[in-house]
Amino acid sequence: MSMASTATKQTVSLDDVLQAAERIKALARKTPVLSSRLFDEAAGARTRFKCENFQRGGSFKIRGALNFLMSLSESERKRGVVTYSSGNHAQAVAMAAAHLGVAATIVMPTDAPKAKLESTLAYRPKIVFFDRQRENREEIARKIADETGAVVLPSYDHPWIIAGQGTAALEMLREETELQALVVPLGGGGLLSGTLVVAKTLRPDILVFGVEPALANDWYLSLERGERVEIPPPPTVADGLRTPVPGQITFPIVQALVSGVFLVSEEEIKETMRFLLTRLKILTEPSGAVAAAAVLHGKLPSDMRSLGVILSGGNVDLDIVSEVCRGA
Repeated sequence: MSMASTATKQTVSLDDVLQAAERIKALARKTPVLSSRLFDEAAGARTRFKCENFQRGGSFKIRGALNFLMSLSESERKRGVVTYSSGNHAQAVAMAAAHLGVAATIVMPTDAPKAKLESTLAYRPKIVFFDRQRENREEIARKIADETGAVVLPSYDHPWIIAGQGTAALEMLREETELQALVVPLGGGGLLSGTLVVAKTLRPDILVFGVEPALANDWYLSLERGERVEIPPPPTVADGLRTPVPGQITFPIVQALVSGVFLVSEEEIKETMRFLLTRLKILTEPSGAVAAAAVLHGKLPSDMRSLGVILSGGNVDLDIVSEVCRGA
């Protein structure tokens, strides 16, 4: 039995990811893998970008949300779902629910990016706002579920979500067979957990690194201490990575299998966004650029010569893009 199957046998397996890949075909896209000579020269490594910013809904989140909804029974779908998100997961759930005719309620922070809020509203879910500094979004969602009978759809900490997110790495490794390592943005850990399950089962020798903002270093601290550490709501520009504590399900998967977690500064995130936009003509949101930032700014071991980087999303307000382009 491989290390991956041992570490995750109670939660997620490669078979779960393969089944998710079949389920989500109807709506989720197979996103392109792109390269850039300019980036390779700047980073000193051959880099391949898995462009989830070109995914339906502008991020990888549709993969997990759709897999979750399609795994529910018919009676559960009729009860509707309730979830919580600052934007990308919200939009993904709204889109997937509309596709399947499922009622959706979404708990969103009052400071959610306008672009993500507007895109979510386009699918006409019910939105409940909360103040992330004073209120707990999960408690609000559970209360709504208790009152309405809706199924709680977590944003990352569920086997169906993890399996769905793992399909991005599955596609990439099928296309790029010579990669030494994968580099993945790290918020709640759903994308990294799914990537680890796939990568360490198919390619036990491959390295997998997580990257989070230095201002949102809950994973770095948690792995250092060997237990889940909660931090105050992080003030990072990477709004999709503001989770204050690793997930109960994602933490042991990452702890067992990850090759390391690196931190990037706010300026490094913005510089990388600017590089990707002005040199490669690829628009990412701050959260989507953190893995590339670690590569561009030399955070990885120096002997890494062939890397797969997940650009996790591209939903960003125009004022942030303007600020980044000005170098503010």
